[in-house]
Amino acid sequence: MENRTYFYLMLYENIGYIRYAFFSLGFVLFCAIVFFNALIILVIFLERTLHHPMYILISCLSVNSVFGTAAFFPRLLTDLLSDTHSVSHEACILQAFVIYSYAANENIILMLMAFDRYVAICKPLQYNNIMTPRVLSVLIAISWIYPMICLGIAGILNARLTMCGNKLWKVYCHNWEIVKLSCGNTIANNVFGFFNMTTTLIIPLHFILYSYAKILIICRKSSLDFRRKAYQTCIPHIVILLNFSVALFCEVTLSRFATLELPIGLSIILSLEFLIVPPILNPLVYGLNFPEIRKKIIWIIKASK
Repeated sequence: MENRTYFYLMLYENIGYIRYAFFSLGFVLFCAIVFFNALIILVIFLERTLHHPMYILISCLSVNSVFGTAAFFPRLLTDLLSDTHSVSHEACILQAFVIYSYAANENIILMLMAFDRYVAICKPLQYNNIMTPRVLSVLIAISWIYPMICLGIAGILNARLTMCGNKLWKVYCHNWEIVKLSCGNTIANNVFGFFNMTTTLIIPLHFILYSYAKILIICRKSSLDFRRKAYQTCIPHIVILLNFSVALFCEVTLSRFATLELPIGLSIILSLEFLIVPPILNPLVYGLNFPEIRKKIIWIIKASK
């Protein structure tokens, strides 16, 4: 049995001077993600006309992006400049908890956004009675609390495992990789992991697909002007959904099935997509596609000069 006090992130070994190029790129990406998402949060917070469910959920998406990348980038940048790439057992469990809480939160927030658009387009006369501030607050609270409880339990189960190895072939701490290092019974971890995937990924995705299918059916029966307005508000959400779904699919598939069949560089890039692309794409898509947000951003930029 090996020392379980530390894990070693092996993919940082022997990367030479290219680490400085990766550090520079990572630092720029981290700053851009924090800046653009903070700008979206600030705009929606300051502009009273944007205090509606759709925009509040967009701001929740930005808060979650900052939450997730804050658990990944600082550690990544530190490891790129460090000669030792060890992380304590507790810190590794914590990083995995935050990263996968981010992923689960993102998926559930996207489900709430699909539900909001479904009610707005399919039940417009009942929208104000359904999407009340109280209901929205409860839904947002559930979208944060439920994944954290589930991932917290998963973290506790992982922390109780007896480790027979301490080498992680990832650039961040990964729940499944930690479980694979155990020499004890992992049935509870596997069963609960499947439960988490079902409730935070598969069920929300099915509900999202159902909501947009119903919206599409309504739009096909409606006037051209109605379809134009519906598509204008739904297309940005669908772009974000497709991007995140593909990124998450790559991470889940590579971590469990195909990692060894791909070049290591490509495997790393695909596994990191869900942590890098959605947080920087989300604010750009919403900032460019929603006139109300775009106008306020322009006003803030001009006022700061």
